[in-house]
Amino acid sequence: MAFARGPRAPLLLGCLLGLRRGNCARAMAPPSCFALELPDCQLAHFALGDAPKAPELAAAFLGPPGRSFSLCVPVAPRGDCAARVQAARLHQRLLHQLRQGPLQQCQLRRLLGYCPDGGPADLQHGVLLHDPHDHPDTRMALFALLDACAEAQSLRLGEFVGDQSRQVWLHLWERQDQQGWQLASRQCVVTAPEPTLHPVVPDLPGSGVFPHRDAARAVLEACTPFIPEARAVLDLVDQCSEQLQKGKFPVIVIEGLDATGKTTVTQAVSDSLKAVLLRSPPACISHWRQIFDEEPTIIRRAFYSLGNYIVASEIAKESVKSPVIVDRYWHSTATYAIATEVTGGVRHLPPAHHPIYQWPKDLLEPDLALLLMVSPEERARRLRGRGLERTKEEAELESNNVFRQKVETAYQRMENPACYPVDASPAREEVLQAVLSLIRSNCDL
Repeated sequence: MAFARGPRAPLLLGCLLGLRRGNCARAMAPPSCFALELPDCQLAHFALGDAPKAPELAAAFLGPPGRSFSLCVPVAPRGDCAARVQAARLHQRLLHQLRQGPLQQCQLRRLLGYCPDGGPADLQHGVLLHDPHDHPDTRMALFALLDACAEAQSLRLGEFVGDQSRQVWLHLWERQDQQGWQLASRQCVVTAPEPTLHPVVPDLPGSGVFPHRDAARAVLEACTPFIPEARAVLDLVDQCSEQLQKGKFPVIVIEGLDATGKTTVTQAVSDSLKAVLLRSPPACISHWRQIFDEEPTIIRRAFYSLGNYIVASEIAKESVKSPVIVDRYWHSTATYAIATEVTGGVRHLPPAHHPIYQWPKDLLEPDLALLLMVSPEERARRLRGRGLERTKEEAELESNNVFRQKVETAYQRMENPACYPVDASPAREEVLQAVLSLIRSNCDL
């Protein structure tokens, strides 16, 4: 199907480029396509144009019965970390507010705006809010929410309206001085082809899978005005040398989802090999995890990424004297970011051998990385009654099978070094012997 491109396709929701000081900079070029995540983890791609046919997959969510509204926050250029961080925090706050008050009756679906031939700067993170009852107060509640948002002075609101022929139109509302909210334009929703690569993937190096220390450091630097602990993390990172050398003893990383026995195995392996046991994030910053886990992905992953560089400094020191076992490292930081940011199901992940799965060139590499794996049923059995504190992402593993599958698949696609899978379902001693056998076969002990 043909779809509109360029200036005719309006933004679903305004411009936030000047978020650092609360001012709006020049308007971004509007996206020409949108990806809506459906309940079955499919993605419906649509655009705005003239062809009178709505995408079938999305029609039920954009048109009647009920009514849908769109809110999107543009991603700032990768070099402007302060604007990217503030945009991510604004998006998170909007989501929080949409889940409260009169709007909590509505259904929320993830929405991405993008240009098929564009780069990360063309991306917009947003949400489709569907009111199944078409309540007359929903639109007014959205107006009130945006009016109360001091950081969103130029925001627009998209409203999808369907007719009896199942054609869907996007009505664009904008706030005008002295006149309140006014209907600005209307365009037809049309089908768009699915891109070869998920539209969020080009932005991952700037939003969660940081390719080097400086990229993650710049994010936390932008957070220091409102997260005091960010400065403390940066001070610790700055004490770590950027030119690290591994000692003569092997370094083995053990990865695994929650309840795969990772903590037990890492302790047992370190005892068996008389090795030093390290964890990422390291103890010097792990007490701040809860603070950063409450933040958007870009901030949360910057914290964990820099934790890896602190651990790397510890690895360099300890591997001179003995073998080193590391409980989680870069692989887990990257896989959770990929699984969180890439909407849809496993098939929407970056393909195998994509550069996003490559180890950062400035991060000390282990000699071997092992991935403990158990079946979903076994994980559920082990989780019952544990009562341990988990991050939001770890909790989602338990409730969201698709998210778990994306995390596991991303782990299995990691390269240089790859993760060797280990069946962690048998008895503890059997798993320990299997891990020790792999280590002795691949490392010089």
